[in-house]
Amino acid sequence: MKKASLPLLAMLIAVTVTLSIIFIIPIPPTRGFVTLAEVGIYTASLLFGGVPGMVVGAVSGGLIDLISGYPEWALFSIIIHGLQGFIAGKLAERTFRGADVSGLIMGSIVMVVGYFFAGWLLFGLGSGIASIIGNIIQNGFGIIVTIPVVKGLARFQDTRRDRIS
Repeated sequence: MKKASLPLLAMLIAVTVTLSIIFIIPIPPTRGFVTLAEVGIYTASLLFGGVPGMVVGAVSGGLIDLISGYPEWALFSIIIHGLQGFIAGKLAERTFRGADVSGLIMGSIVMVVGYFFAGWLLFGLGSGIASIIGNIIQNGFGIIVTIPVVKGLARFQDTRRDRIS
């Protein structure tokens, strides 16, 4: 696992926020939305580990909510996406072997359960329940997109390292 510099984390946060704002799908029953945030969070987690995944998840999650007009979700997103990125990254540090998705699945469970409780707390049980399917779809799509992105970036890193050596 390669170390992530502060400028690299800032770029990953910027890309995650930008993609999430461009491709935002409102979900009226939950008073929330679905985005591509998982792609950035999981990419940072798989390539750089738990702490960088947590930083990208927390900062981008909070910024996406503030920029898109959902400030009531920001604190929850900071905590939930931060934990999601940390767990996915920590498991990746220990188990990543190309297509191993156990960390991504565990991170997804944290996100789905976290937003269930956040929705319940903010708007009632119905909102929490309504968030489950959308968040499962968001995470599934995020995992499907993340795996080839990470494989491509890892191959690029290995190629650059060979040329430099």
